[in-house]
Amino acid sequence: MGYPSPDLMTTLIDGSGSTRPSPIPVQLQFLPGLIRRDSGLRAGRVLERGERGGGRRQKYRGERGSCLPRPDNMGISRDSMHKRRATGGKKKAWRKKRKYELGRQPANTKLSSNKTVRRVRVRGGNVKWRALRLDHGNYSWGSEAVTRKTRILDVVYNASNNELVRTQTLVKSAIIQVDAAPFKQWYLQHYGVEIGRKKKASAAKKEATEGQEAEPATEEANKSNHVTRKLEKRQQGRKLDPHIEEQFSSGRLLACISSRPGQCGRADGYILEGKELEFYMKKIQRKKGKGAGGAA
Repeated sequence: MGYPSPDLMTTLIDGSGSTRPSPIPVQLQFLPGLIRRDSGLRAGRVLERGERGGGRRQKYRGERGSCLPRPDNMGISRDSMHKRRATGGKKKAWRKKRKYELGRQPANTKLSSNKTVRRVRVRGGNVKWRALRLDHGNYSWGSEAVTRKTRILDVVYNASNNELVRTQTLVKSAIIQVDAAPFKQWYLQHYGVEIGRKKKASAAKKEATEGQEAEPATEEANKSNHVTRKLEKRQQGRKLDPHIEEQFSSGRLLACISSRPGQCGRADGYILEGKELEFYMKKIQRKKGKGAGGAA
């Protein structure tokens, strides 16, 4: 079988997608190296026999471009239709995706003063609140049965992923530090005892006691007999964990988030106490030790 006549013209498609006639003989199609080297057709290509130019699928976007069509099945899906079988075989998608099988991207709530909460309409017309940025929450002091709104200061530990600590992400069960001031004020009002005072030097302490001897007398004089008896009664059952008292001195309390910020839009939780507090203090201390060892 011989080559076609050299007088035949071939159709070329250039980088912009438009077709144009070319004086290149058909037999040179069998020599692509010559075409690229001699005719400088890097921006275009010779159409194959029976192929039409100008269509969306045939559009040539250059060497770095892609001529594949855009997929219409993008999105996060929680169905098993697209998963392989236990044997490793690939399933045939015999139905389209369903709304009830959708998945949404995680909230990844960040610690930020710029509070941002989004309203999300979900199945049944119900509403979820997606917190994207938060810095406040309601925290409960269980042993004292008191809850106060306080500021979240830092994320210090997460059992699932250290990356969530580095990025300051607020998720359920994250261990955080909250401002101790609201609880300190309540304790003073409820028991009449100021906790969390930093220990001063002995010399400064003596000078302070001499000048402040008259102050407690005036404060006690201002309190009524009823208030005094009430505070004395409360003092009988007062018991403060040494670890918590130490945290009050630093002005930061360790707490745990018990709500789901990405679902309800709030970062509420409770103050750590007892065995749970000791456990997480050891974990945090061990983590600090590892960090110091790695830096050295």
